[in-house]
Amino acid sequence: MRVLLSFCCMSLFFLFCVTAGYAYSPAQPVALKCEHLVNPLGIDAARPRLSWRMVDERTGARQTAYQLYVSTDSSDMKKDMVWQPVKVTGGASLVTYAGKPLQPFTRYYWRVDTWDKDGIKSSSTVASFETGMMNQRNWKGTWISDLNDVTAKPAGQFRKVFEAKKKIRSARAYIAVAGLYELYVNGQKIGNHRLDPMYTRFDRRTLYVTHDVTAQLQDGKNAIGVLLGNGWYNHQSTAVWYFHKAPWRGRPAFCLDLRITYEDGSTETITSGRDWKTALGPVVFNSIYTAEHYDARLAQPGWNTVNFDDSKWKGIFLRAAPSNNIVAQALHPIQAVEEIASKTINKFSDTVYVFDLGRNISGVSQLKVRGEAGTTIRLKHAEQIYSNGRADISNIVVHYRPTDDKDPFQTDIFILSGNGEETFMPRFNYKGFQFVEVTSDKPITLTKESLTGYFMHSNVPPVGKIKSSNPTIDKIWLATNNAYLSNLFGYPTDCPQREKNGWTGDAQIAIETGLYGFDGITVYEKWLADHRDEQQPNGVLPSIIPTGGWGYEWGNGPDWTSTIAIIPWNVYLFYGDKQLLADCYDNIKLYVDHIDELYPSGLTTWGLGDWVPVKSKSPVEFTSTAYYFADATILAKAAKLLGKDADHKRYTALAAKIKDAFNGKYFNKQTNIYGTGLQTEMSVALYWGLVPAELKKQVATNLAKRVEQDNFHLDVGLLGTKAILNALSENGYGDVAYKLAAQETFPSWGWWIVNGATTLYENWDINAGADLSRNHIMFGEIGAWFYKGIGGIRPDEAAPGFRNVILEPQFVEGLDHFEAAHEGPYGNIITSWKKEAGIVHCSVTVPANSTATLLLPVAEGLQLYENGKVVAGVAGPVRVAGKDASGKQRYQLQAGTYQFVIR
Repeated sequence: MRVLLSFCCMSLFFLFCVTAGYAYSPAQPVALKCEHLVNPLGIDAARPRLSWRMVDERTGARQTAYQLYVSTDSSDMKKDMVWQPVKVTGGASLVTYAGKPLQPFTRYYWRVDTWDKDGIKSSSTVASFETGMMNQRNWKGTWISDLNDVTAKPAGQFRKVFEAKKKIRSARAYIAVAGLYELYVNGQKIGNHRLDPMYTRFDRRTLYVTHDVTAQLQDGKNAIGVLLGNGWYNHQSTAVWYFHKAPWRGRPAFCLDLRITYEDGSTETITSGRDWKTALGPVVFNSIYTAEHYDARLAQPGWNTVNFDDSKWKGIFLRAAPSNNIVAQALHPIQAVEEIASKTINKFSDTVYVFDLGRNISGVSQLKVRGEAGTTIRLKHAEQIYSNGRADISNIVVHYRPTDDKDPFQTDIFILSGNGEETFMPRFNYKGFQFVEVTSDKPITLTKESLTGYFMHSNVPPVGKIKSSNPTIDKIWLATNNAYLSNLFGYPTDCPQREKNGWTGDAQIAIETGLYGFDGITVYEKWLADHRDEQQPNGVLPSIIPTGGWGYEWGNGPDWTSTIAIIPWNVYLFYGDKQLLADCYDNIKLYVDHIDELYPSGLTTWGLGDWVPVKSKSPVEFTSTAYYFADATILAKAAKLLGKDADHKRYTALAAKIKDAFNGKYFNKQTNIYGTGLQTEMSVALYWGLVPAELKKQVATNLAKRVEQDNFHLDVGLLGTKAILNALSENGYGDVAYKLAAQETFPSWGWWIVNGATTLYENWDINAGADLSRNHIMFGEIGAWFYKGIGGIRPDEAAPGFRNVILEPQFVEGLDHFEAAHEGPYGNIITSWKKEAGIVHCSVTVPANSTATLLLPVAEGLQLYENGKVVAGVAGPVRVAGKDASGKQRYQLQAGTYQFVIR
């Protein structure tokens, strides 16, 4: 009924427009974003990026012009304009603001008018963005903490009561924190974020968060409450990375400005300062790395409300800001995204229970329980269980170095108050787990419903999906997504339990998997700012970012820390946004120059190499030099994009020198084999573009033979998995790549799946004695390959951001149906194919305002049909455009949805 009514309304509107003499366009500008966020609050960008996309399902749909309106008046966009609207010809849909200087604490409204292929105008709805501090000088509050030192275990609570003497129009709370926080106004927790603010190098960059607190304030007296957690700022747990010795370490502190705008237009700012009071609370210990301990007997009900008696609370301590660089947190927040009910409960006794969520996640558990006051409950979180059914953390505790037994790994401690049913869920911690073992020093009664899991991660919107005729492939894709999200907490990590470190190698491997599946640009922009903070003057980057100092001496060669080049380049390809590439350009240059100084021959031995291989390991010099070549190549391309001609020539020459040195040492021209012919050696040379163009076919053939020699099973480590599937499918051996990807026996991704994995593992051997996290993203390139290698969806370097889409679906043997979809900046890109009785049906969708280059294997004697007609013309929405180097037929498509048949 709703669909029918909607259709009728649109039809009547169209009829009205026609009869009234108006031109109506079915094209609509939608998905308006500022700084890649929807209606962001509290941004600091002086020249924010504004973007939109066009919805228009007509064939050949495109935008021919646009006009932007930016104003401080939402009711009349032509009043109080801050950017004079100019009609701009073209299809651009990502524009940098170039109007009057933006003012702090100001909400701006904007809309875009677009003209479609027929020159008919459509207007978007009105979107907004609101500026924050814009400049550090605009802060009025003081940084405060309590008088305890870094060894104090309980979390500090802070409060202040103030009076609003006028009628409130709006209010914003701006809070910068060294550590973590929860903010309360009149007893209500503000927002649904978790673990704010995001982890940074605290002594070089501190983030603040903006909250709309209008609804929580009231006329008259109001109370503000702040609860502080340690996070990475005051790391009290001890492990091999020495975060407890971080140079920034201190007792958590915060600075807050609560800015109220009254109905009469006047403003008042309530700030953190001497008039606040503090006391320790029931969070008696919290560690981002291990767990949280909560003593409910110490809770002070109403501590964050107006009428609470704080006469026994103490004064605060004024302290210096943790850094001189306090900036807005402008990225998708960490949230408890999914609630997961326990699948089973195993009762061992009335003091021992083990819950199973049925899947591995990052996040926390919530327990509801009744019991006597003082009852101590321990919740041990594990990825696996012993044969007797008890929780086993032996696979994830290896790097923990506790100094006593007071901080058990991944084990929350909850002490009951005895006041009826009580609920506990950690505030300042997360873990990686599937099982929760609950033990108690006194009998308690629990049911399956007593414990719930919450999957936590940076809540990046999903933008990709695949579906196939092979259930194992679909499960690998889902496990890859779960592992990726489990390792995204404002920065990409390796695992959510044992380390929680921002390992650069894992992240560069998984960047395309992340971008095909999720809208993650804001997280990567933040993390690359962390890179810039951590880079040493000589160009060296640490292997984990952020870091308290560990990682500059180990694991940080180009095979890992090429993140500084590879991630900005991929963000550019996927979004068509070169801002991150420009921001990191000098850092990439410094990094590449440092390698050049250390290794003037063009060959470098700096790096870890093909980490956790199945059985064969390629030389470190081989893989690190390949990444060095990739860095120099990206730098040369970035220089050209940014108009740095001298640098473009210089680094193009450097890349050629590296390539020549590499091939001179490792390539046998007589056999067309690299090194000793290992899978990693052959595939890395192909994937990173080191093979001479005229010999790629021969090298790819030898790679395929090697895979066959290895019984179509993997013999690679971390770096090899990035390359091998792509090297095969990009060079005529998609069937071999699929055979590798779809294996279900050791070693393979499918081997994990048939043995119960719901995330990706750290080791091919599921019974390995070491390196066996069960939630690792480092072997996650396969997630991207599903989109690229079978679905065939790839960005076009010549028209990035999927302005022109490369579509090269591969109809591989062993698979009957496959569908891939990716929502790029212009909309949904879809390829879907199925094989029936020797005929291939292939459907593709190219979003409005973009085009596509379609590459299909139309064999001799077969033809391509579109809507029942042979495709043969060089004009129209589908035109023949010759053949590529491999002999595939090339077609150029306008926007639209097409149904093709090869027969």
